[in-house]
Amino acid sequence: MGWQLEIAKMALYMSFPVGCFHYFNQPEYFEKWVIQKKQDLYPKLTNEDKARFEELKQELQESYERKALEAYEKQLQAKKS
Repeated sequence: MGWQLEIAKMALYMSFPVGCFHYFNQPEYFEKWVIQKKQDLYPKLTNEDKARFEELKQELQESYERKALEAYEKQLQAKKS
């Protein structure tokens, strides 16, 4: 009885990962769940969203340039002193 139980446990230990791999590696599962989840998490951008993104990018660029210019002016003033 002992060796039969050990063989049954070993069969379970080996068949579980193989079964999981087989189930989760099916194209139907991938298309149905993963692609739907991706569409839920990352919806398509509208033109309004793209315009807001470009505005934000422009504001950040201007802010960075303003800070760099202020730092450069401070350096010039420090050299003059």
